[in-house]
Amino acid sequence: MGMEFYIPSFETPFCDQREMMERPFFSLAKKRRSNPIDYTSPDGKVTVFVTATPEYGMATIWDADILIYCASIINSMKKRRVNDIPQTLTVSPYDLLKSINRVASGRGYELLAAALDRLQSTTVKTSIRSGSRFETTFSWLDSWKTEIDPATSRSRGIAITLSKWFYDGVMMSGGLLSIDNRYFDIDGGRERWLYRVARKHAGGAGADGFAISMPTLFEKSGAEGVYRRFKFELLAIARQNRLPGYALDIEWTRRDPLIRFTKRSAMVEADTSHEDPRPTPPDRIDVPTETMTDMRVRYPWLKIDELYQRYMASPPSSVLTHGHDVAFRLFMEQADAMSETDT
Repeated sequence: MGMEFYIPSFETPFCDQREMMERPFFSLAKKRRSNPIDYTSPDGKVTVFVTATPEYGMATIWDADILIYCASIINSMKKRRVNDIPQTLTVSPYDLLKSINRVASGRGYELLAAALDRLQSTTVKTSIRSGSRFETTFSWLDSWKTEIDPATSRSRGIAITLSKWFYDGVMMSGGLLSIDNRYFDIDGGRERWLYRVARKHAGGAGADGFAISMPTLFEKSGAEGVYRRFKFELLAIARQNRLPGYALDIEWTRRDPLIRFTKRSAMVEADTSHEDPRPTPPDRIDVPTETMTDMRVRYPWLKIDELYQRYMASPPSSVLTHGHDVAFRLFMEQADAMSETDT
């Protein structure tokens, strides 16, 4: 007996599960990850522990697109007041791949099957929704199966049984946030994670946005590698400032920089309320002497004078909004990170 296929109708936007958008639930790398993620919030109330099997590796942030697709189907059913929304969804693999901007080819179906295997084999233990004294253990998928067309040897449909933890999170009131369809065009794992953080925290924050320190972002990301490398990569992402719908801005502090996430539409609305929204050039025409002194103390291993000449020959655009003090500190931060990479 064949499967009864469900053809989704996305009259509502794609949606992501709110609680998953800023915690380290997925690998941010395309290469296989076997090392666990072990996260505890500073107050000790939120824990996330993710383990992977050597055979499949950990579920990645790209694999999570399948969960977004399933959450969006359920949200569509909720909007249409469908009774008895199932925990098992039967979907067309072609539609799934096209919806999340993947190639619907033989190789595409193989990669889809591998992603489903990772989602089923990855184990998550978290205190979210369980309270700080208890933890819930689950895999993203309880099971999945496919029906093969004997004539073409291709999948005709996939039945995906979602974990109860994920299903309950999608079904609960306020459990979903809409996301931009351009999210699926984001290639980098860190960029994808940053978009989800921005959507959760800055989506309703207005023109002031929401700022998070770099060390906090590192801990919440679950990224492998050292903090200095992570910081260098995020500074580069912030300078490119290409996230759909959200602007990234670096704010320098005496310790570590912060990233401020601001909804682009909120920035436009704020700009239109002023007669002249153009940035005002800084009063200073040079890097302050105290900043130069601070940089010599902070980075004695760098050639400060040569870097200063390079900076002044082509000042970054951030000078217009932040002035030479902050812009040069950011420039030096990146120079230091580059020197570590080159060695």
